[in-house]
Formats: sequence, structure tokens, C-alpha cells
Amino acid sequence: MPEIHTRPARPVRPAVLADEAALGELDRSTWSTLHAVMPKPQPPYAPFFDDRHRPEDILVAEVEKVSGAVCLAGYLRLVPPTPLACNAHVRQIQGLAVADWARGRGVARTLLRAAVAAARSDGANRMTLRVLGHNAPARALYESEGFAVEGVLPGEFFLGGRYVDDVMMGRSLAP
Repeated sequence: MPEIHTRPARPVRPAVLADEAALGELDRSTWSTLHAVMPKPQPPYAPFFDDRHRPEDILVAEVEKVSGAVCLAGYLRLVPPTPLACNAHVRQIQGLAVADWARGRGVARTLLRAAVAAARSDGANRMTLRVLGHNAPARALYESEGFAVEGVLPGEFFLGGRYVDDVMMGRSLAP
């Protein structure tokens, strides 16, 4: 495992088409029933970007290795939850992944804070997300960043041989 600096090499940025291969690899390498409800990806892999997953919806965090090389360390997908005008004030996190080698270095927290700033600058005043009930590390991170549980769908998913709750969380974006 290469040593890396613990700070992002540059500010979180929107993804670009050139990130597709790295984002696809990150998505596949971090797949786990701890957070994924879709089956494990198998070749041939679908493209990372498509009509519902556009580069402009993805925030990317990069980290600098000791060698000076910049590596993609994580991403967050931030979108309006529906196309309806009546909830255009809401942004929803629909994906957050951090490379195994970058965990514990503040990458997810940096992405969350950048998402809050991006949503505010886009005119949103509320942010929501869904997280699996057994994903204690993610739930703790979200709570530490101001998210609160707003609803639970008990046993909504059957993953890894057991029923898992779907937890809805949200927070105000008011300063």
C-alpha cells in the first residue's frame, strides 16, 4: 500500500469524462453489502457515466501520494431527488465511495462538506440521503455532519443472508 499525504491534493472538483475509468474502478473495488443493494458488478462492466449518472453530478476528491502523483480517492454523487419543481430545493446524496487506501484520512468528510457547499450555491436548502441500517461508520459520519434520521424502512433489503433497514437521513442547509 503506497503512503499518501492525508490531505486532498486540491479542492474537491466536479468529475469530467476523463475520470470515467478511475471512477468505475473505484466503484467496483469498494462494492460491499455494507452499503450496496445492487448485485456485485460483473464484466462486462456498464459505463460509470450514463443518462442518470452524469459527470456534473459527481464530486471527486483526489489525494497526493508521496511520489507526487495525484490519485482519485473518492467520489460523491449529488442530485435533485426528482425532476419535480416542488422539491427543487432539495439535493440528495446518491452514492459515496472512498478507496480502501484512502479511508480514515477525511476524504468522505471533505466530500460531504463540498456537497453541502455545492448544494447551497445551487440554491438548495435541504439535503437528504439513504443509508443501510447496518452501515454504522457511514451513519456516524453523516450524524457528525448534521444529518438526522428522518425515517426507517425496517427490513427493506435482504443482503448477505439477512434483512437490513433502509434509513433516511436529512439536514437543513441553512447557515
